Amino acid sequence: MSTRLTKKAKETFESIKHIDEKGQEYWSSRELSKALGYSDYRYFEDVARRAYRACAKSGINPTDHFVVKHEMVQIGSSAEREIVTVFMSRYACYLAMQNASSAKPIVAQAQTYFAIQTRRAELLLKSDSPLTAEEERRLLLRDEVRKHNTQLAGAANNAGVKTPLDYAIFQNEGYKGLYGGLDRKDIHKRKGLKKSQDILDHMGSTELAANLFRATQTEDVLRKQGIKGKSNANRTHKEIGAKVRKAIRDIGGTMPENLPVTDSIKKLENRQKKLNNKLNPSEGED
Repeated sequence: MSTRLTKKAKETFESIKHIDEKGQEYWSSRELSKALGYSDYRYFEDVARRAYRACAKSGINPTDHFVVKHEMVQIGSSAEREIVTVFMSRYACYLAMQNASSAKPIVAQAQTYFAIQTRRAELLLKSDSPLTAEEERRLLLRDEVRKHNTQLAGAANNAGVKTPLDYAIFQNEGYKGLYGGLDRKDIHKRKGLKKSQDILDHMGSTELAANLFRATQTEDVLRKQGIKGKSNANRTHKEIGAKVRKAIRDIGGTMPENLPVTDSIKKLENRQKKLNNKLNPSEGED
């Protein structure tokens, strides 16, 4: 059986990858179990335990790679029970795949996927110009913001924000809430950016994370509450932006308009592309 990584397999494991508030990637043990075709989660729990022990034996602190989460889920109209999910780093997944049943074709594909990702990370660390942790977080978060802005636009459209001008106004309201009354034009001026420069491309990871939270929460509220009308959508976006700002203030964080401007994300994307081409131009996809 070939263990070359197929495009479908790569897309499967990429689609269930999550990014936390610090820009770190992780996988849910329950989602990973389903993707690998385990009909009973208990069998995958045993795989995860063996991976945890392997991590500990290697001298690496397993709690850095395996984070246990306890959640309550409904099992009836008024009953709940606690379930345990493990959030696993790329390295944790790599170890788990070495302990999973390779008789399952998808497991063999997963072994290849996580081996490639882990090896790439090792090579990047040894590269002449590796990306810093902050640069990696910026790249991950900027990509997440792009995806969620698209989803936010869809939710806004359903609410009645139809034209490009409507959407520009809608986005400005979100910025006003988060940036203490400043709209996109004001933010450009305050940060010394040119009109042609996208402010999101010049944000550090902290500022990107704040904007990502604003976008995801606004989308969620628009959809769940079924908000209709441009004015209502605009007001919702501004209110949520203001709540994110208040949360930053409450924890003693720096207001987003006061965070430093960074080099364009395009430069990092070009560096990452060159590094990827240099280290592994082909992942052996079918």
